Amino acid sequence: MPATASPPPLLLAAALLLSAALLCSACPVPLPKQTADNSPRLQRAYVALQALKRAITDDPKNLTGNWCGPDVCAYFGVFCAPSLDDPCARAVAGVDLNHGDLAGTLPFELGHLTDLAVLHLNSNRFAGGLPDSLPKLSLLHELDVSNNLLSGGFPQHILCLPNVKYVDIRFNNLCGPVPPAIFDKKIDALFINDNHFDFELPENFGNSPASVIVLANLRLRGCIPASVGRMGATLNELVMLNSGIRSCIPPEIGWLRELTVLDVSFNQLQGTLPESMAGMHALEQLDVAHNELAGHIPEGICALPRLANFTYSYNYFCGEPERCMALRRNDDRQNCIAGRPDQRPADQCLAFLHRPPVHCDGHGCLAQH
Repeated sequence: MPATASPPPLLLAAALLLSAALLCSACPVPLPKQTADNSPRLQRAYVALQALKRAITDDPKNLTGNWCGPDVCAYFGVFCAPSLDDPCARAVAGVDLNHGDLAGTLPFELGHLTDLAVLHLNSNRFAGGLPDSLPKLSLLHELDVSNNLLSGGFPQHILCLPNVKYVDIRFNNLCGPVPPAIFDKKIDALFINDNHFDFELPENFGNSPASVIVLANLRLRGCIPASVGRMGATLNELVMLNSGIRSCIPPEIGWLRELTVLDVSFNQLQGTLPESMAGMHALEQLDVAHNELAGHIPEGICALPRLANFTYSYNYFCGEPERCMALRRNDDRQNCIAGRPDQRPADQCLAFLHRPPVHCDGHGCLAQH
């Protein structure tokens, strides 16, 4: 799957904390150093951080080794900034323990971190679920708990976070349906891939204003809804590889004029590539490999000005424009294209041609007979 780069966590945290500081006017009077001993905000943070430390059962890198005493702003991985509602009050605005290999659970007391903007806990061994107190983090902007051992259903509390823009819960053991309401939230990046979610993409999928959506390695039922076209002004990357989608590609996909990466490989997509995809002028990477697509590759796709990587191997295409050969990287192996090397055996192609024709309805779903 194409690598979706996220900014370095520490830089993200620093940028958010700096933004918070700039939004606040300077405190008009000098104050003594603030700690949990003289600040109610930091006292609440102290309670939360000490609860987290107690809930950690293994800390092989000793990341929480200096989590002692009232000076919580000096704790490793804890970032403080002026409070948004009181420039004279320091507050814990970020916690970053990424790649710590920490084992344990996430305690209810994390809800005391009501000034938190960034919570980064990826690449650890936290088990269980997100605490029920999560909705108290009303200022939370980024939530990254990816690559852990979290289990249970989709964390519904994420829907109650009014300011969250970045949600990364990939590579866990979460299961069950994903609530349609997640696509109505004003989230900029949504990573839920590599879990055990089993759901159908809802019609409001296209309501999402996200720039990046990754739904790879899940169990998606139904079809790609036509509403995907409504994301045309905002969506930059859409990754749905190996998600069990069995449908046609709706023509509305061509409305995604800002999309740079589209990966729908390793599914059960049928029918043809829509001619409308010739309008995806920002597209740089397109992967439709390992499906059951057929027909001719539309010439307009290979004429896209930024397209550098087009993979359509392991389908049943029978023709491709000459200009596809001029792309920096294209892969047409194991199709039914006459005169090209490494194609399917003739008997496979003939057997496919004798299947009943695929009929798609106006929304890109396979028509029922």
